[in-house]
Amino acid sequence: MMAGRVQSLRAIEALRAGVPNRDAVRALGSSQPQIESTFYKLLQDTEAGLQAGQSPGGILVAGGFGTGKTHLLEYLQHLALERNFVCSRVVVSKETPLFDPLKVFTAAMESVTVPDRTGSGLNEVARKVDFSGEDYQRFYRWVSSPESGICTWFPATVYVYEYSRKSDRDIETADRIIRFWSGEPLSVSVLRGWLRELDQGATYRLGNVSVGNLAQERYKFAPRLMLAAGYKGWVLFVDEVELIGRYTLMQRARSYAAVAQLLGKLTDQTIPGVATVLTITDDFEGAVLDDPRRNDEERIPNRLRATGNEARELLASQAERGMRLIRQSKLLLDNNLSPAKIAEIRSKVSQVYADAYQWQPPESKEAADHTAVIRQHIKRWINTWDLERLYPGYRPDIEVSELRPDYSELPELEMNAKDDPPADSGP
Repeated sequence: MMAGRVQSLRAIEALRAGVPNRDAVRALGSSQPQIESTFYKLLQDTEAGLQAGQSPGGILVAGGFGTGKTHLLEYLQHLALERNFVCSRVVVSKETPLFDPLKVFTAAMESVTVPDRTGSGLNEVARKVDFSGEDYQRFYRWVSSPESGICTWFPATVYVYEYSRKSDRDIETADRIIRFWSGEPLSVSVLRGWLRELDQGATYRLGNVSVGNLAQERYKFAPRLMLAAGYKGWVLFVDEVELIGRYTLMQRARSYAAVAQLLGKLTDQTIPGVATVLTITDDFEGAVLDDPRRNDEERIPNRLRATGNEARELLASQAERGMRLIRQSKLLLDNNLSPAKIAEIRSKVSQVYADAYQWQPPESKEAADHTAVIRQHIKRWINTWDLERLYPGYRPDIEVSELRPDYSELPELEMNAKDDPPADSGP
């Protein structure tokens, strides 16, 4: 009984803050059957594609501020975990700019959630690997094969990791390798030293690899490691993609290209085993792409191609693809809040509130505002019930105002980003 009340309290506090957690999702469920069906298909394609080396692609979900995008991601993550997929959640921010593959990957690794483990991070995946199992043998053959397309740093670290785990003497080395797989740099001299100790110094030729290339190769490596540990694949949820509208032109270009890659639409940069779900505001197209002061769809490609640089010309094509996807491939949230739907949601939230505080909210006597989004309804209900519960007889009058995203350029969000990524300081 107490455990159920604690879950209800956690759900109410999450809903009050507007950041739904698993308890809130469990209580309210989802009202997006079309997106849910598409997501189930994406999970099937992810599992089949990982075995065949094919990218499953992804989903771009669009909705207004406060219409339930974050709630939907939490719900979809719950579904993926139930089906034995490893999941990660990344929120685009100053610390995690979408145009920086290393920062996005590192954030994804920090938020890894594993279906049957209590811990988090890639270490929980790696520690589940059975070195004598067929899954691991297939993984080892893949990572050691030139057809894998990844540099020798990965088969070399896999070899050292297996020895460190089997010997049960050097847990620190094993942990350091997992941190490298998760995005941290690793000195080439340290890795060569480990290999020499195992008489493998001449087996692996360790060349220099840029930060950007290492990040892309880690995206290929991680889901294969997850498969070796017995999981079906990796689902990456990326929230608040609309923040790219606040970047300056060059980083918007890189971000549009990142959208295309994450959705599996760049044929030369596909990521087998990684399914992605991205969210963006439904007014991004009008507020950013259609803004005559920016004119991204013409200005970005023209600026890049005018340099005559081959890499910039490629980025121009990738950015164009990302912008077309934002225009044409969005799945819109169903925000048809009919009176019956509002009443259904209110009943669910009311029951959770009653379980949390042992106090039954009264029936509503006012007509629902059908212009409000679902977050506004829920926060109004909870705040009203708080006041009525704490101050019996008081009848609160709560005013709701609409918040709109700000898409004006803010260079500070790019931190110290440069047009071209530097070489990795480790190799």
